[in-house]
Amino acid sequence: MDAPPSDPLCEATPDEDLVESVCSGDPAPFDILYRRYFPRVFRFVARRLGNRADTEETVQEVFINLFSSLASFRGEAPFAAWVFGLTRRTVASRFKRRRAELIPLLGDEDEAVMRLGGVVSREPDPLEAYECRERLGRLSRAVREDLSPEQWQLFYLHHLEHRSIHDIACQVRKSEDAVKSHLYRARKTLLAR
Repeated sequence: MDAPPSDPLCEATPDEDLVESVCSGDPAPFDILYRRYFPRVFRFVARRLGNRADTEETVQEVFINLFSSLASFRGEAPFAAWVFGLTRRTVASRFKRRRAELIPLLGDEDEAVMRLGGVVSREPDPLEAYECRERLGRLSRAVREDLSPEQWQLFYLHHLEHRSIHDIACQVRKSEDAVKSHLYRARKTLLAR
């Protein structure tokens, strides 16, 4: 599943112009969009699926979805962002379809544990794993880009080391209200992601 060879004259055409041409009835510019986005979409999907056959099938589905929904591109955001939003939704829907095909079977031992109120540990399904990786990526970016070092330190001490507000205030030489305020802003920033 390789991208077709490129034409240097067409490669300089902006995405929006290519989309407009395709929407006007000329399907040829879609080949340029395909060549332009295929490598990045393929890497994006491969990182999430890890299986070449599933990746190839999903990438094909992404470009079919892309072609069939080009008319809905409004240009409010960069075309690349729109492409990767569509790619994310395609991958997520693939996980949901796969999840629906699974039939949970409980063995006698599992049923006994469930009756006793115990928790059966299990591996996350592909959708849960994908959503977790996406969420962790957004949180990591938020910590790096949106939190000050002081907010991160206070968040870390309180939520990851389970230190009390009083202990933290003494350690960083701030009032408890100041610590609470920083923690509130840090949580609000992280929850927005």
